[in-house]
Amino acid sequence: MENTLGLEIIEVVEQAAIASARWMGKGEKNTADQVAVEAMRERMNKIYMRGRIVIGEGERDDAPMLYIGEEVGICTREDAKAYCNPDELIEIDIAVDPCEGTNLVAYGQNGSMAVLAISEKGGLFAAPDFYMRKLAAPAAARGHVDINKSATQNLKILSECLGRATEELVVVVMDRPRHKDLIQEIRQAGARVRLISDGDVSAAICCAFAGTNIHALMGIGAAPEGVISAAALRCLGGHFQGQLIYDPEVVQTGLIGESKEGNLARLREMGINDPDKVYNAEELASGNTVLFAACGITPGTLMEGVRFFKGGARTQSLVISNQSQTARFVDTIHMFDDVRALQLR
Repeated sequence: MENTLGLEIIEVVEQAAIASARWMGKGEKNTADQVAVEAMRERMNKIYMRGRIVIGEGERDDAPMLYIGEEVGICTREDAKAYCNPDELIEIDIAVDPCEGTNLVAYGQNGSMAVLAISEKGGLFAAPDFYMRKLAAPAAARGHVDINKSATQNLKILSECLGRATEELVVVVMDRPRHKDLIQEIRQAGARVRLISDGDVSAAICCAFAGTNIHALMGIGAAPEGVISAAALRCLGGHFQGQLIYDPEVVQTGLIGESKEGNLARLREMGINDPDKVYNAEELASGNTVLFAACGITPGTLMEGVRFFKGGARTQSLVISNQSQTARFVDTIHMFDDVRALQLR
């Protein structure tokens, strides 16, 4: 699957990032999302595959979506028999966020990117559009830190695993009222807190790379993005745990349903009978083959954002595979018109 789809999924996130970047700083988050969705869908529909969206985006904001259950790829067309050999057919599940951090794009802030994860059919957890309590950490702490432990306990464990003083650790937390106590506890334990407004997929992945100065992600964020983060961290050998949050009072947003009881009923309908289960990366991205791809829209810790020049654009992407055990940074120049000069840096 990696050999067949590797280059093409890079182009999928690149096209989404370029489309969204044209709206950077214009204050139009839904438009930035919509054009990314359209670009991602258009490119996926040119790939020789039968793909199914198991995690879409935008439901909470009534924004444009690649909706859950949508089929994409050449082999989903009505005339697919003319193009696709059933014996060669690649059936995959896809988790997408065409514009991770729509507010970041709208207001010209760092850290937004176009992301997706793919696996063979049944290889990705079909998370509802709820929230998720998350814990991400470097590979050295995998299996040692635990989401059921307190932040203080996990920081002590993380300190021991990384050989760093607690005061040297940096924990990323979403800047939300629900995290007031968590932030206070982290600071009292001696660690430093980096608050972010959006975009916790990037923060989770940064935990797996030395040199990012991010050592953990803690707190509650969107569940679909949790699955995408888990796919990347599974490939990188990092630690990730997630637990669905179905009680609206916990997240304090009013965006995940009217009642706790209604949300529990929805989970049962989806076949989730243990709503409090803690999932690890291998459960959220359980496929034999898992691929993750992201392309920076605005500049971030991991990747540059889209840089336009006369007649073209330059992108930087990250592709991670558990099959080849690689993390590739891909620098691409896109030539739109008659380009007369290409800038190297």
